[in-house]
Amino acid sequence: MHGQPALPPDFKHLPYVNPSAPKGGRITLGTFGTFDSLNPMIVRGIAAEGLTGLVYESLLARNANEPFSLYGLIAKHIEVAEDRSAITFHLDPKARFSDGKPVTAEDVVFSWRILRDKGRPYMRGHYSKVKAAEILGPGVVRFSFGSIGDREIPLIMGLMPVLPRHAIDEATFNEPSLKIPIGSGPYVVDDVAPGTTLTLRRNPKYWGRHLPIRRGMHNASEVRYLYYRDNTALFEAFKAGKLDFRSENDPGQWVSGYDFPAIKEGRARKYTFETQLPAGMTGLVFNTRRDKFKDQRVRQAIILAFDARRINKQFFHGRYVRTESFFARSTLASTGHPASSRERSLLAPFGNVLKPDIMAGTWHLPTGAGDDGNRTNLRKAYRLLREAGYVIRDGRLLHRKSGQLAIEFMVLTRAQARVAVAFGESLRRLGIDVKIRQAEDSQYWARLGSFDYDMLQWTYPASLSPGNEQFNRWHSRFADTQRSLNLAGVRNPAVDAMIEVLLTQRDRAGFKAAVRALDRALLSGDYVVPLFHLPKVWVAASSRLDFPKTKVLFGTDVHMWWVKPGQ
Repeated sequence: MHGQPALPPDFKHLPYVNPSAPKGGRITLGTFGTFDSLNPMIVRGIAAEGLTGLVYESLLARNANEPFSLYGLIAKHIEVAEDRSAITFHLDPKARFSDGKPVTAEDVVFSWRILRDKGRPYMRGHYSKVKAAEILGPGVVRFSFGSIGDREIPLIMGLMPVLPRHAIDEATFNEPSLKIPIGSGPYVVDDVAPGTTLTLRRNPKYWGRHLPIRRGMHNASEVRYLYYRDNTALFEAFKAGKLDFRSENDPGQWVSGYDFPAIKEGRARKYTFETQLPAGMTGLVFNTRRDKFKDQRVRQAIILAFDARRINKQFFHGRYVRTESFFARSTLASTGHPASSRERSLLAPFGNVLKPDIMAGTWHLPTGAGDDGNRTNLRKAYRLLREAGYVIRDGRLLHRKSGQLAIEFMVLTRAQARVAVAFGESLRRLGIDVKIRQAEDSQYWARLGSFDYDMLQWTYPASLSPGNEQFNRWHSRFADTQRSLNLAGVRNPAVDAMIEVLLTQRDRAGFKAAVRALDRALLSGDYVVPLFHLPKVWVAASSRLDFPKTKVLFGTDVHMWWVKPGQ
């Protein structure tokens, strides 16, 4: 989308894989929660892990080292209109579904139509931008977009999963189902124990196994997903040797939790990988649909009350880094950089909603005092709350119209509860009534989808190619769309405009300016209490496994690892 692809037309394999990696063996992965569906394309039900990308695949595929470039997968050749108003896909005639039937142009159009009408909200949003879908001949499909000005939409269509028209009942597509899916990807579903186990088996007849984009990937003959009730049980399973691979996000556990026999005896090992990908934003999200959070001064006060230094030290050995950007750890982050002339021009119509220190690049989050009870920041917080009409009486923070300020934190995991409890201690010192509600898995997702919460912890992943997903997270058109990811209920003209602008940029410099401008608008809105991120990628894995030693932009990916021969 910006400039030329990094890889030549005749590339042999992705630069970060081992093209000669041995095939075979089983890799067992773990996750927590449950599942009751094998359809990851719809909002109903809880879909099992691993289906997208392993069972289903798309027309084009990413080189993970390279933002805004895609390479051929199901589509062997593409044509993009100069103004990006249309894209034509020429399918690889070798492409086959797992039942042996060819992937056709009719399957592609069928996939677009059913996902536009019945898919997840982000799919409906993306695919409704297509003005016309035409079959130009055997294996040739053109999608036209008109003059919508969205330069990313051709890439979005390239990443659309392709479904088998002959194996799907349109009438029941949007109902959760445990029917074994048929896809064109490298794996097929081999065994299912609803809610507990999903086993995928590498398809020995996988049509794309010799493609350059696939060489050196998907090396295990079997990938098994085991489900556990929570992250604690998941870690115990890894310690017991039931799992082969674990990404660790808890610094406290990384420092002191890996002294069990498997590590000491060399049956499992710890690895640290550098990463240049944005950390994204993990934060405690305000549901601004609630009247109590509509006043930004209340949100600012709550952010001030978060004693980041104490919580980082108490729970995480001080190893976390406080997150101060929605694109932290990357060149797209606005923090620490004064707004460029290009950014200022983009944001000029919205100056009244942007904080001067955020525009100047001097803004930083309050860190908390760590050992003095965060008294200075709590005093500042109380001043803001008084401005918003609150006063402390008999230890209760009261508003003359709405009574005591009460906040319920909805949490899913023990780790989330731990942070919420510690934060609640500070908030109670301000007279706020704090409740922690640990919801069951199904209840949590139901309440999340209907925006039935005050605050919750959420992670917004980020990449070097942000685009249409920002609509679903922040644009006002999704503020009232249930099951969208606009969890904060953001309705901000500056945010809306920056999302729309970033999709029209024709060069990398303009794109970077638009993303930084979006970052400044989001930070100025105080929609989350930012938490922390890891400085590096931490992985623990069975010594049965090995991986390429080439440095990669994104840390690592278990699907480019392999099982050592004879293990």
